[in-house]
Amino acid sequence: MQFLRTLFWVVIAVIAVIFATRNWNTVTINLWGGLQADVKLPMLIFGAFFIGLIPPWILHRTTRWTLRRRLESAERALAEARGPAPIPAAPAPQAPNIIEATPSPSTIPVPPAVS
Repeated sequence: MQFLRTLFWVVIAVIAVIFATRNWNTVTINLWGGLQADVKLPMLIFGAFFIGLIPPWILHRTTRWTLRRRLESAERALAEARGPAPIPAAPAPQAPNIIEATPSPSTIPVPPAVS
């Protein structure tokens, strides 16, 4: 999955570079009061994209933060309503496994032709 995500971003970056090199033209923007600015077209488009991206991104992050806080408070309230968690009993100690030095004769496989 990480490979696909990386591949996606590499493809987007290559497309952006190709677009920028093919459209590297100067564009005149008429500002207020008779001011004019000469800007390269790719910078204008990418700047407008990021200016439009920032408000929804901030809204998404704040909504996610709020929902995470509400979920944590609900989980705390649920844990308090259930009461203290029971302490699990300690497991009984087990005897160490002793491996036999020589296997018993019944566990050795013998081919059918050998007797």
